[in-house]
Amino acid sequence: MTNFDFLRDIPEFRRFAESAISAELLLHIDRDACAFSVRRVVEFAVKWMFTADADLKMPYNDSLSYMLDDHKFTEIVGEDIKRRLEFVRKHGNKAAHDEDKVTYEQAVQCLENLFVFVDFLACCYIDNYVERDFDSKLLELTVDEVMDFVTVRYDRFDIEALIEENKALRENLAEKRAEHVQSYVAKPYEY
Repeated sequence: MTNFDFLRDIPEFRRFAESAISAELLLHIDRDACAFSVRRVVEFAVKWMFTADADLKMPYNDSLSYMLDDHKFTEIVGEDIKRRLEFVRKHGNKAAHDEDKVTYEQAVQCLENLFVFVDFLACCYIDNYVERDFDSKLLELTVDEVMDFVTVRYDRFDIEALIEENKALRENLAEKRAEHVQSYVAKPYEY
């Protein structure tokens, strides 16, 4: 069991659910791969948000840094979540491009930051939201659980398919987010 298993039950999040689960499992195999995978999931989830919420307009450059710098995006998610996502972006890029290794603590922080973001998305966009907390005890896996990870596969991300899929949802989800965002209980970022 991982912190991200609940995503499997949310049809809107199916495109990044397995990747989030895999990212957590990678913590025990390769911390750099974990941080890079978390960054990848954040990018998927942010793109989902841009394609699903009518109040957001995809920037001319759909890279993660441009989307995170979007004023309306920051207004919606707040400074705490934006800082969490910047941490993930920075350490995911470090894992991909630098010789310095991501520490265990940094990889865990990336996972927790991703969790807080997807919890926020669930609160804003999903009916019957159930508040969840990141459970660091779930990071303690048996050897068999880690080895089962090998069967998990990644899906390629197709932005055009996602835009088409979310076309009918955009107005409804923007309204739902505007209605639900006030009920979200912020989890302050203290790094």
